[in-house]
Amino acid sequence: LTIANILGVPFGTWLGQAFGWRATFWAVTLVGIAAFAVILALVPREQPEPQKSNLRADLAVLGRAPVLLGFATTVLGYAGVFAVFTYIAPMLTEISGFPEAAVSPILLVFGGGLIAGNLIGGKAADRWLVPSVLGSLIVLALVLGLMTLGLRSQVLAVLFAGLLGAAAFATVAPLQMWVLEKAEGAGQSLASSFNIAAFNLGNAAGAWLGGVVIAHGPGLGAVTWVAALLPLSALCVAALALRLDRAQALGEPASVRT
Repeated sequence: LTIANILGVPFGTWLGQAFGWRATFWAVTLVGIAAFAVILALVPREQPEPQKSNLRADLAVLGRAPVLLGFATTVLGYAGVFAVFTYIAPMLTEISGFPEAAVSPILLVFGGGLIAGNLIGGKAADRWLVPSVLGSLIVLALVLGLMTLGLRSQVLAVLFAGLLGAAAFATVAPLQMWVLEKAEGAGQSLASSFNIAAFNLGNAAGAWLGGVVIAHGPGLGAVTWVAALLPLSALCVAALALRLDRAQALGEPASVRT
């Protein structure tokens, strides 16, 4: 996924600028057809019998308050990323003053940040899960907020493109491990799948929110600081989840925990 962002996003941007936005979608279609052919040719047709799961128990895990709060944290955290990334090209051209041809190379810098953030976030989540969840959300909010000022300078705009990539992917491993920990064994696979869906829901919600800010005010230049409010909201949700955990550990009544 990291390499796909490094290579695919700049190439898709260049392709759209050179041949129109439809060309990017046709390219994705061709890649999909090629991937389908490779899977059909190379993936073994005979598979071992899958281990049966208890659907009722799996669904019960998804209904736990800590798991639902984990999903909400993921949605809000990543909505902030895509509220900005969806509109990064017009930000770079209209606010920072870059020519369109410069957007793809700058997105390579973003991709380099993804690699760094992925490595840092994964290592941190292995050692200090809760601090890495809270810390990555704080860093993401700071990067998004300060990017409002950084876009006014071309040098800082390139720097913040890389920082945004690093901050964005530094949250992925901690948020995923956070939900897996809340799922506690049974239903972890389903919870993990739902958390990936939560990332994508955050992508869609962030893109929509960014569009609202642009279309109805206060405008393109405000998208970054509005986006910064989303990981801060995710931080509040994560804090609530931690409070529920502490209450449960102390054996407080259910009315207090909820």
